[in-house]
Amino acid sequence: MDVGRRSFLKTAALIPGLGMLPALGSVTAGAGMGVMRPKKPAVVRGAFFYPPLRVVIDGKCEDGWNVHNWCTWPGNQYEPEQQQQKFMGELERMSDGLDVDLQIDRAPIYTDAGIGAFISEVTASKPDALLLFNFWNSFSGKIAPILDAFDGPIILYHPLGANHQLPPEKFRTAPRVQYIHSIENFDALERGLRAVHAMARMKQGRLLRVSGRATAESDETAPFFDTAVHTVPANHFNDLFDATALTDEMRKLARQVGVDARNVTDLKEEAFHDAVRAHYAVGKLMERHEADAITIECLFLKHRKPCLSFSMNNGAMVPCGCENDLNATLTLMLGTNLFGRGGFQHNPEYDTEENLYFGSHCTCTTRLHGPGARPARYDLRPFFHQLPKSLALDVQWPEGEPVTLLKFEGDKPRLNAWSGKVVSSPPCPPAGGCATRVLVKLDNVDNVCDTYAGPHPALFCGDFARHAKAFGKLYELEFRTNA
Repeated sequence: MDVGRRSFLKTAALIPGLGMLPALGSVTAGAGMGVMRPKKPAVVRGAFFYPPLRVVIDGKCEDGWNVHNWCTWPGNQYEPEQQQQKFMGELERMSDGLDVDLQIDRAPIYTDAGIGAFISEVTASKPDALLLFNFWNSFSGKIAPILDAFDGPIILYHPLGANHQLPPEKFRTAPRVQYIHSIENFDALERGLRAVHAMARMKQGRLLRVSGRATAESDETAPFFDTAVHTVPANHFNDLFDATALTDEMRKLARQVGVDARNVTDLKEEAFHDAVRAHYAVGKLMERHEADAITIECLFLKHRKPCLSFSMNNGAMVPCGCENDLNATLTLMLGTNLFGRGGFQHNPEYDTEENLYFGSHCTCTTRLHGPGARPARYDLRPFFHQLPKSLALDVQWPEGEPVTLLKFEGDKPRLNAWSGKVVSSPPCPPAGGCATRVLVKLDNVDNVCDTYAGPHPALFCGDFARHAKAFGKLYELEFRTNA
């Protein structure tokens, strides 16, 4: 077997809560650095299926056209060898930065014996996913047994014009198969690879829960994703916060957070200091437990609330979920790994007169387009629901931006993904809710109340509903979407 290998393992990342953090604007938080647990890349085993031209000309292609020395669709001018090289280059480009190890045969497979050997090999080696390229119309039936033999996710690319008439029903309807029948649709291929990358990260991830109801540390496994979940009592965070002395570096960060804000309303200096102390406490707790993500039962922490920290970390793609909500934090983790940017956990509301979706909460990131992008504008105001007046962010979502509403429901399991566009960030008053408020027009939805109606979905800036759809198809999730 001639296999071209390329690994794109990008792990042992810094925990941004402790160091090298692109914070709200130009700020970089300092102190020590924590290292997340290293992760293995997902093995994606692949092959191209087509006969070399000489095989066809010599009448040795194993199909019904061989007696005519006939190139079936895509025809003798498609040049599949050159197309394979082009696709390999694109795969290398799109896989850079993903935790995937592409193992793709250099030589095409074009015999029943070759397909049988491929099936035997993947059955024995059990890769995380398959990536198949069918460049020959008469080979669809020959490839079909691979779909039956492999019980994992399969990305099957079938170029437009490499099929005659209706695409094979098995390809279009088989479970765990992302069937791409299009013209050089590299975006669809990347969506599939990102889905495999995201699942690998979720399976190897570690989520830290901080619970006011827990009396001792405990471990469990999250549904569907098999993510490791470690729970600690709330006093672990409270004691760490109380022991965190304010340093000059923290004072500098607190000042910069205020300088970068458009407006600061009704907040004392102590609120800024408490916010950055909470940020350092979150980072140190994650480092202690080698966590990739965290959720804290935060509503009643008084001055210790980590709203600022969660905003900063989510913007740096370290998922932080509010209120010890497992499904919400898994949603943030999935979206961050699948979309490449942090999300906004919120509570939903619905404008029934204008048929608009409304999301509001207190931990929205300013890095709506990812860690390296320009931050959104924001105001600072107190947390809405109780004293003391702790710091929260009022982030201004850019009008007209595409957004994706995402929510994983572990008890189904089901994935919701709805696309739309930002209408505005309405002020308070007249709109109520919480510190950040965003109004969204969901695409092609007759009644906004028929979309996701439940606690704590996540809103991501960007058009990613089809990414979620590819993930749902590959991993057999019940799926609700307008994509």
